Amino acid sequence: PDIGENQQIVFSQWMGRSPQDVEDQIGYPLTVALLGIPEVKTIRSYSMFGFSTIYVIFNEKAEFYWSRSRVLEKLNSLPPDTLPEGVQPTLGPDATALGQIFWYTLEGHDPDGNVVGGWDLRELRTAQDWYVRYALASAEGISEVASIGGFVQEYQIDVDPDAMRANKVSLEQVFNAVRMSNVDVGARTIELNKAEYVIRGLGFVENIGDLEKTVLKGSDNVPITVKDVATVSLGPALRRGALDKEGAEAVGGVCVVRYGYNPLEAIKNVKEKVAEVSVGLPSKVLIDFKKITPDKITEYARQHHFDAYQNDQLNDKAWVQHLRSLERSEWPEWATISQITVVPFYDRTGLIYETLGTLNTALTEEILVTIIVILISVMHLRSSVLISALLPLAVLMCFIAMKTLGVDANIVALSGIAIAIGTMVDMGIILCENILKQLDEAGPDADRLKVIYNATREVASAVLTAVSTTVISFLPVFTMIGAEGKLFKPLAFTKTFALISSVIVALTIIPPAAHILFRGKVHSTSIKRFLPWSLVILGMLIVLLAILNMLPMENTGFIGRFSLPWWVGAIVLGLGVYNLMEHRIPERLRQFGPLAANYLAVLVVGLILTEHWLPLGPDKGFSQNLMFVTLLIGGLLAFFQFFQRVLYEPLLRWCLKNKLLFLSIPTLILFLGGCAWLGFDRVFGFVPEPVRNTAPWKSMAATFPGLGKEFMPPLDEGSFLYMPTTMPHASIGESMDVLQLQDKLLIS
Repeated sequence: PDIGENQQIVFSQWMGRSPQDVEDQIGYPLTVALLGIPEVKTIRSYSMFGFSTIYVIFNEKAEFYWSRSRVLEKLNSLPPDTLPEGVQPTLGPDATALGQIFWYTLEGHDPDGNVVGGWDLRELRTAQDWYVRYALASAEGISEVASIGGFVQEYQIDVDPDAMRANKVSLEQVFNAVRMSNVDVGARTIELNKAEYVIRGLGFVENIGDLEKTVLKGSDNVPITVKDVATVSLGPALRRGALDKEGAEAVGGVCVVRYGYNPLEAIKNVKEKVAEVSVGLPSKVLIDFKKITPDKITEYARQHHFDAYQNDQLNDKAWVQHLRSLERSEWPEWATISQITVVPFYDRTGLIYETLGTLNTALTEEILVTIIVILISVMHLRSSVLISALLPLAVLMCFIAMKTLGVDANIVALSGIAIAIGTMVDMGIILCENILKQLDEAGPDADRLKVIYNATREVASAVLTAVSTTVISFLPVFTMIGAEGKLFKPLAFTKTFALISSVIVALTIIPPAAHILFRGKVHSTSIKRFLPWSLVILGMLIVLLAILNMLPMENTGFIGRFSLPWWVGAIVLGLGVYNLMEHRIPERLRQFGPLAANYLAVLVVGLILTEHWLPLGPDKGFSQNLMFVTLLIGGLLAFFQFFQRVLYEPLLRWCLKNKLLFLSIPTLILFLGGCAWLGFDRVFGFVPEPVRNTAPWKSMAATFPGLGKEFMPPLDEGSFLYMPTTMPHASIGESMDVLQLQDKLLIS
């Protein structure tokens, strides 16, 4: 779950200024101005070299996009002299701290998918900023695509002081001329020969030559340009961060999902955009000059009617076009194509599916174990099936409630369903047991519908009271605020949904279903004749579809969509054959039929549970896992049966006979619980100081320190989060050296 604050982030850039200047002239004025926004709880400001970050934290009840509009209104209404000239604060993306769902790098790959390189960091960053970023930002649900690593290409002007002094040009003139050069100027129109022409001045800088021709001033009607006083070149911009992958610098980006959008759907949209943009990403030819000389390269290109070089560089466009016109096997061994490829290195899809799969597996196995316990404990197949059917129905109703009320299906929320399963089963057991009891006590001529109705009404109030007690006990969780509320409220919601759903199923679905299943023997001759043959035909059809689905055939989508496991068909077929042969079975053996069917159901569910669970791992084999499951579940059930039938009555008699001694046990439990909760020192705070300084007392105080105030305990997630730090004055070069060395050691 997202337990972050309800916040908006304001970024401001003021290049070249120290953190103190940024804090004094940007951080403090903006913080004071933003404090007047409604529903603001607190504001945090962070200033660094040339950059300011302000976190505006709102109250939880403030709507996310409403708070964004309030921040934008305040930023647009700032007085002109609030911030230094050229500083424009911007609002961060409409996302949360958990919004980073997809990270990727750009790498050069050949047509076979092998990493071949051939691209420098500047070229990769240019492709990221002008191709990939815009394409992925257009994906539905994506708030921002941020570029990381490499070098941002920029025009760099190195002025010559002597040339400036000789031409009487100041640095400010150079700065202003360059700043105003990259502009197209519009003018009026002119009419010639009854035709109208639009006049405009072209100032858009497309290359170094355009910038070199920028006029600084005129001297004796002779223009002095930038080229006369400076050298213009392309170079990397100043950077404050970098991206490293396995010990080598890389270029990539991160996709941030929009607030409230489904992350899984957003990742799917991003991958579709990646597939679209990958086709048109830049390509170049790579030639192994160890295998061929430049003269032979030129000769090869001449034979195939294209120019090998263009401006002393390989003619990549012609080479790529030529190689792609050939079959892969016809390519020269010394040439290949390197195309920029989007390579994911963090994709939350796996985490989402793993989380949902873990909970789904746990719920499935819990339901299977519950079915086995019900079958063995109740020893009535029809009621066991009825009780077991309550669980999936209630879970599905819980999912409907989660979808309707907007409760996210995270691991904490889904665990609430797992916690509630035991209570959900209790309702079905109580109801079915009472219905069976009332049916046994009623005469054969009694109205079964009325009997079931009276049995349901008899225990309905008790079931409602039990569920209401559990639901009401969770009311304090619903009132929790802050990070604690965001963490535990989903669990309270899902458990409440599950319990309410189970009550609805138990009181509205189980009684009519019981009236159908518990109706006794079928007296209709046509049904008796038709039902067994229907089961036989249905079982054979299921087995046939399962066999066809296992065969290595093409175009089995229809069969695979409608096929069930073979053992389901075998069970249905066996029931049909049993009903057909029932009249031929002796009476003394026929009475064991229901008991045998019950144990057969236990065996089938046990096999399914073993195959689904495999507690010892798949390498131990199915037989060892089946033995472990049998011993584990059978041992626990045997212990409970032994306790209920052998130990319970003597223990109860002893407790009633020795009341004072028995009451010492709950007293000791209360004592230990209080010490574990509040701490030994706090529970016995009235004890004199000399006693508190003794060694036994200090030992007990260390054993029972009490619970801390942190709402979230330490979690062992099975992974390591490695976050190295450097000294504040370490340069980016030093930081990259340390980072690359550590990454190489970790990857090895």
